[in-house]
Amino acid sequence: MTAPTSPTTTPQPGLPEAPDTPAPAATPTPTAAPAGRRPFAAAWRALVALAALTGVALDTIESDDLGRLFGYFTVQSNLLLAIACVWSAHRAWTGRPPLSPRITGGALLYISITGLVFHFVLSNDSSGFAMTSERTPLESVANHLLHTVTPLAAAFDWLVLTAPGGFLLRHAGQWLAYPFLYLPFALIRGALLDPGTEGRYPYPFLDVDLHGYAGILGNAVVFGLAFYTLALVLVLLDRARPHPHGSRNRISPPGSGPLK
Repeated sequence: MTAPTSPTTTPQPGLPEAPDTPAPAATPTPTAAPAGRRPFAAAWRALVALAALTGVALDTIESDDLGRLFGYFTVQSNLLLAIACVWSAHRAWTGRPPLSPRITGGALLYISITGLVFHFVLSNDSSGFAMTSERTPLESVANHLLHTVTPLAAAFDWLVLTAPGGFLLRHAGQWLAYPFLYLPFALIRGALLDPGTEGRYPYPFLDVDLHGYAGILGNAVVFGLAFYTLALVLVLLDRARPHPHGSRNRISPPGSGPLK
């Protein structure tokens, strides 16, 4: 038997042979630039974070007790706001999806509590819980940054740079987890310090030496109801307010929260 031979093709007369040239290589598809970048929102949130961190840094320079300083709700809420703003600024700059409204709304609520309690309770002599004292120039600057500038800047971001409708009613209760956890933190810290220690309790309405535990419980109920009411107001306002830029040219997609 003979081995089979492969068939051969005979060129057709009058027709040129096709050259054996390789197929052209596929050209790479260029990567599209991220869509929906929000540079102004990113820059604003970076400035808000800078204001919060500057205020904390100035207080740190002037403080001789860092444990006491970082035990204040004011400092903690500003640090939480700074983290949310840096995270949100990065997402706005790169065009990535915004943060969850559960996170951004919580940061807004906490810094709002800081501003409102300071201006209406702690700096109000008629409230019964005033904390007025002489401040150094650096402490005065830090005080304005942490209690006035950052709450107003966060509110501006929410009202002007975000679309409405991101907050849900269930968020109002979830946001209260941190303020309620702050209560045992402040009481346990104070119990571990010696009586008479300066700043043993961070705020007058949490001072067990002045009000006793029953009085502190009553204060906690009053402030807790006020904080929950404020959270509900934020949710309802977020649902009722119009979009700041109409239906076109949205800075943020529908349903996004503040400080993205």
